[in-house]
Amino acid sequence: MTMPAFDQTAPAAFAASYPEVPHKLAHGLVGHPLLTLEALAALGEALPAASVEYNKADLPVGLNGAKAPANGLGIGDTIRGIAETGSWAALKNIEQVPAYAELLMALLDELRPVIEARTGAMLKPQGFVFVTSPGGVTPYHFDPEHNVLLHLMGEKTMTLFPQGDAFYAPDETHEGYHTGGGRELFWRDELAAGGQEWSLQAGDGLFVPVMAPHFVRNGPKPAVSLSITWRSEWSFEEADARAFNGWLRRAGLRPSAPGRWPARSRIKAAGWRVVRRIRG
Repeated sequence: MTMPAFDQTAPAAFAASYPEVPHKLAHGLVGHPLLTLEALAALGEALPAASVEYNKADLPVGLNGAKAPANGLGIGDTIRGIAETGSWAALKNIEQVPAYAELLMALLDELRPVIEARTGAMLKPQGFVFVTSPGGVTPYHFDPEHNVLLHLMGEKTMTLFPQGDAFYAPDETHEGYHTGGGRELFWRDELAAGGQEWSLQAGDGLFVPVMAPHFVRNGPKPAVSLSITWRSEWSFEEADARAFNGWLRRAGLRPSAPGRWPARSRIKAAGWRVVRRIRG
């Protein structure tokens, strides 16, 4: 990349909102040669099997413990035929391929000054690509990274819910996730009123705060999005504090949840790191 990918207004908007306020950012990646369907199909075939996930896309908002059904195809065929396959596909840790690592870091470097001024060193940069058939649904879940979702093709609506609120993601679910459980959340219709819808067209980006619950509905055409993500010491502290709380809860205590940024969780995080070392 020789030109900035983000619109000239993006850094100021990002600085005003990071790390806790969702907001849109304009980008210029639409049509990038590494992000066409054929290039992504080839990327999926090049990645290790553990780095690709794909299934049928006709899913409810809440899987609620069920497993998404397989689509009976390979990852390359899933992506090449995404208009007809009724599928959802995720390519994980695309930075394993050098050209995509270069793209990821070029994008993050545009935001790095704001990131590091606010939350310290940008840690564990990772990239993920999502390819979805018309009408597909990504069920209700949360993610541990700071994330900018860059929409590249089609249209979709992401519905975001307040991060750090146990009504939308119970403390026990956080604790389970950070000790090896899944990130899927149980959906109840009473949650819907608390969601904020973000409609995304090609060229739109959306900043998603750490652990903000969300689900995604795809529009009437195939969709492609790239997530550029990173962690911070604050996010790792929050994760370790949640894990420590799970350990305390199993011991019969009722620990308080960690605060959101800029609150820190150094003591509980240190406690979990000690427990982890003792366990080996």
